[in-house]
Amino acid sequence: MHTFEGTVAVIGLGYIGLPTAVALATRGVDVIGIDVDQNRLDAVAHGKVPFVEPDLAAGLSGSVAMGKLTVASEVPHADAYIIAVPTPFNADHSADLSCVRMAAEHVAPKLRGGEIVVLESTSPPGTTESLSRWIAELRPDLTLPHVGDGLPDVHVAHCPERVLPGRIMIEMVTNDRVVGGITRECADRAAAIYRVFCQGEILLTDAASAEMAKLVENAYRDVNIAFANELATVSDDLKLDVWEIIRLANHHPRVSILTPGPGVGGHCIAVDPWFIVGASPQLSRLIRTAREINDGRPDIVAHQIIEKSVRFREPTIACLGLTFKANVDDVRESPALDVVERIAKGLPEVEILVADPFVPTLPATLEGAANVRMTRPNDAVEKADIVVLLVDHDQFKSMSRCRLSGKVVYDIRGIWR
Repeated sequence: MHTFEGTVAVIGLGYIGLPTAVALATRGVDVIGIDVDQNRLDAVAHGKVPFVEPDLAAGLSGSVAMGKLTVASEVPHADAYIIAVPTPFNADHSADLSCVRMAAEHVAPKLRGGEIVVLESTSPPGTTESLSRWIAELRPDLTLPHVGDGLPDVHVAHCPERVLPGRIMIEMVTNDRVVGGITRECADRAAAIYRVFCQGEILLTDAASAEMAKLVENAYRDVNIAFANELATVSDDLKLDVWEIIRLANHHPRVSILTPGPGVGGHCIAVDPWFIVGASPQLSRLIRTAREINDGRPDIVAHQIIEKSVRFREPTIACLGLTFKANVDDVRESPALDVVERIAKGLPEVEILVADPFVPTLPATLEGAANVRMTRPNDAVEKADIVVLLVDHDQFKSMSRCRLSGKVVYDIRGIWR
């Protein structure tokens, strides 16, 4: 079993890269964080977390103060590189791997031989091997593992993140990790990095299987959420209470229906299943359908709210929540944000009051909407005729029910039942 000693360069200091850098640094590893966003680099350099994530601030400030975590705008030489850059999808739902390729272009010139390069970014099967090939094109003097001839000069592997926003620093340590190498030796050497902080089981496999496993984890969740969301739509059509139906059905010992909502957001579940569809479009019919159901859910919710407004001459609508899930500040792929955008366009003369304790200003997609205004939750509810609960933040759960008296309440998350 290999052990890791040396420096680690983490490329991408976002929701996964920064916690990973902190997890390593707090356990004594010298870490250099790289990012293209200078504001983010400045924040991290001063020990400040640039986004909301519980338990991250103390580790970050301590790591910076001790000199174990530093930042740089250019990739340095290091003993290991962890690439944690975005992998969004294109308009046709294919994976945009441009950031991964750019990372390869910056890492390749720094390699001397003996380094470990780990891709953490969620990617379609074959991306890690492509990473190896891209580096090989730039460094023909080095032997990369995809060639398969003996011990390579550089070891390349994939280790997908599998943490829950809001619990990242806990699950980073406790969750099992999958490490897939282009060769078994690549997997062994990459696993040594994660053994520094991971207390869960480390499962070794090949790179493509590791890539696919991550996609499958999120596609599984997506399919189950789609069932709950479609059940909510059907129940509404039949004038039935979906929450009561789910409560009753979940008493069956082998049934566990998830909670319906306005759709699916974030950079994982809303994106990753499309990579499976792109890899095998003719055979992934269920996964595609689940994505379409969840992507279509904001339209359905917005339409229902617009219909409810008809009973008022000049209604005011309060929309509570903009983030993709509870108690985080992340609005990436947020269905709640999509719902608000659709209501604003569908009711251009109606005042829409938006409140979210984790989002201090209107996102760019709403800034141009003249009828949308950001305010505090209690003020929004007080002035509203229609109250729409889109995200189940703890602050909304604790809101006094008397504030809702006499108002039309559309509780999409079912927290006020």
